[in-house]
Amino acid sequence: MNVVIDTNVLVSSFWSKDGSPAIVMSMILGGAITPCYDYRILLEYRNVLMRPKFEFPENQVESLLNWIEIYGKSVVVKPLNVDFIDEDYKKFYEVAKYCNAKLITGNLKRFPKDEDVMSVNEFLEKYNKNKRL
Repeated sequence: MNVVIDTNVLVSSFWSKDGSPAIVMSMILGGAITPCYDYRILLEYRNVLMRPKFEFPENQVESLLNWIEIYGKSVVVKPLNVDFIDEDYKKFYEVAKYCNAKLITGNLKRFPKDEDVMSVNEFLEKYNKNKRL
């Protein structure tokens, strides 16, 4: 299953190693789901995770991003004609639509109403429900 991970989910996974975002990241690292990204998303991940205010260990950030680059699905998408309040979020939606992926975010208000855009907990519920079937 393809997913696009909003940056806030990555940040949350670094803050809490046993929270729902960390479970999603474990699923990615374990190969249960495949992260999709483009150069804009990868650049944002790096810029945000390396902010001094977070104090995330540089080697852990680089290891995660290298893993995503190697095992994730890198794409080049055409821009979508969809209005966004904050254009910074549009890239995640564009990649998700291109990859037929679930977009997992901690901020649903930033995205259009779409059954494939969901919170971390919604994603985990749907994934576990489908896995039992």
